[in-house]
Amino acid sequence: MSQAEIYTPEPKPTLSNHLELLAPAKNADFGIEAIRHGADAVYIGGPAFGARATAGNSVADIARLCEFAHRYNAQVFVALNTIIMDDELAGVEKLIWELYEAGADALIVQDMGILQLNLPPLALHASTQMDNRSPEKVAFLEQVGFSQVVLARELGLSQIRDVAAISNMRLEFFIHGALCVAYSGLCNLSHAFSNRSANRGECSQMCRLPANLKNRQGDVFAENEHLLSLKDNNQTANLEALIDAGIRSFKIEGRLKDLSYVKNVTAHYRQALDAIIAKRPELQATSHGRVEHSFTPDPEKTFNRGGTDYFVHERSQGVSDFRSPKYIGQDVGKVIGLGKDFIKVQSSHEFNNGDGLCYFPANYAKAKQSDDKLQGLRVNRADGHTLYVMQVPHDLKVGMTLYRNHNQAFEMLLSKESAKRIIGVDMVLADTDAGISLTITDSYGFSGYSELVTDKTPARDNTALDKIRSQLAKLGATDFEAQQITLAVSQPWFLPASQLNGLRRDAISALEQARVSGYQRPLPWTHNQDAVYPAKHLSYLGNVANQAAKDFYQRHGVIEIQDTYEKNGVTEEVPLMITKHCLRFNFNLCPKEVPGIKAEPLILEIGKDVLKLVFDCPKCEMMVVGANRQVKSPDAIR
Repeated sequence: MSQAEIYTPEPKPTLSNHLELLAPAKNADFGIEAIRHGADAVYIGGPAFGARATAGNSVADIARLCEFAHRYNAQVFVALNTIIMDDELAGVEKLIWELYEAGADALIVQDMGILQLNLPPLALHASTQMDNRSPEKVAFLEQVGFSQVVLARELGLSQIRDVAAISNMRLEFFIHGALCVAYSGLCNLSHAFSNRSANRGECSQMCRLPANLKNRQGDVFAENEHLLSLKDNNQTANLEALIDAGIRSFKIEGRLKDLSYVKNVTAHYRQALDAIIAKRPELQATSHGRVEHSFTPDPEKTFNRGGTDYFVHERSQGVSDFRSPKYIGQDVGKVIGLGKDFIKVQSSHEFNNGDGLCYFPANYAKAKQSDDKLQGLRVNRADGHTLYVMQVPHDLKVGMTLYRNHNQAFEMLLSKESAKRIIGVDMVLADTDAGISLTITDSYGFSGYSELVTDKTPARDNTALDKIRSQLAKLGATDFEAQQITLAVSQPWFLPASQLNGLRRDAISALEQARVSGYQRPLPWTHNQDAVYPAKHLSYLGNVANQAAKDFYQRHGVIEIQDTYEKNGVTEEVPLMITKHCLRFNFNLCPKEVPGIKAEPLILEIGKDVLKLVFDCPKCEMMVVGANRQVKSPDAIR
């Protein structure tokens, strides 16, 4: 009978050169797959108060995700990053304690009222909804106890370096996925026109709608174009530059995306970061294990609106695609022939039964509805480059470009088990007074020990040691892979395979228990009451929605505090959105680029709604100005 013991290594300090790939988790199952595919951490919404109101999860499911994640030293961050009303604070406090007991590693928060609650010893991360752009703001957040900050997407490398120079916090930056056109937290457009607050996780995405752009004299610069709809973020080419600038957490957007997106994009960035780590030994991943993928990741094959690196290398054209806010997909060729039910394509790509294709009709710019612009069709049968469909659309013409936005073969690959984490282990088989023992130690210092009480009989077979090694190495469906196997026995013993299997199984079980018991959560937040906020006045853009948040800011030196837009009763025209995306720049109307042009306001028409665009050229910012169309009351956003 074997006896198992557990050994754990001494705690190691977190190193500043640990890189964290942070992936989205729509639910626990998505989070588990993200970790399998290489995420060092995942972020997930709880039952309420997350910035994606439709991506909530039970505490029980979060506990299940935490249990899986911690097996690999991966972490789970829970998003509680909405503004909170006074009567909700007690419920928030209760929920936070439940999340702590479920095993959550950190909370991502926007509302400073949370810091006034009775909190468990959890780490706090500052949501990008706090508009984290300046070194002064980040320094304050660190002083009051945050351990990680999600920087504004609009920052360039030089600005990131400036923040990193004054901060010891882990700096987090979005590297992939949808881009909000506004500075995060500085957009009230949705609430003003639809009573759906982005600060409450209910953004109506009015910015994705088609619009007209005019000047005050009525000259039309654009008609029925998606002028506020940005391409998707893709920082693949900038990862090493971001590391050198100080980023240590690399965040993928997408808590509303499907599972194939999570698998594919996570795998893509895992491989990209691993390639950097392989050539720079001072860097390492924060989670444990080598990830093997059974497919070749390609972010172009799952949902994206085209790619941009936004402002990482300062302002440039190409951050938006005014044609459509939808997933257009890869350019896969030109139409060279048409029949009643087939399309001939000139292409270097292979096609599959079930592929989804789309195209822009010749008159798409004149379409009255956004859905009229991008047309789609499904391939029933692919015979080389002859694609059979139900019926060829009347507006598809020879010479048009076809795009593929659903790759059936790729999706089928991702629908199966497509990744595995593997942790290397060394094994030592040794004699004991009563039999033999097996110690299995992983590459992170955790050990499992098992002892077998047995009569030792010398082996007659000259290959006995080779057979023992072979049997011990059979780790099957476990997370472990044998590297070095040391047989520290006085002579080869006859050991039946069943005994070796039991010994190995018990030692692996002990190792797994050691890894679980040895897991350490990040250090909890500690509140520094003496920190001074870098501004004395907060307008409605400060998003202060409850008395606890007011008390927090007043305690830290703020004199005047205005209620958040959702509560303050403002009905006159005010900036509803502040953005670094500038339509003057896009249409060659920038005073800094074109001599003699003045930054006069422009008119933006979205359906029947008319908004004014005001330009702050010294800051290179555009403001979308309008009036609140909703009946104002403190309960307006319920």
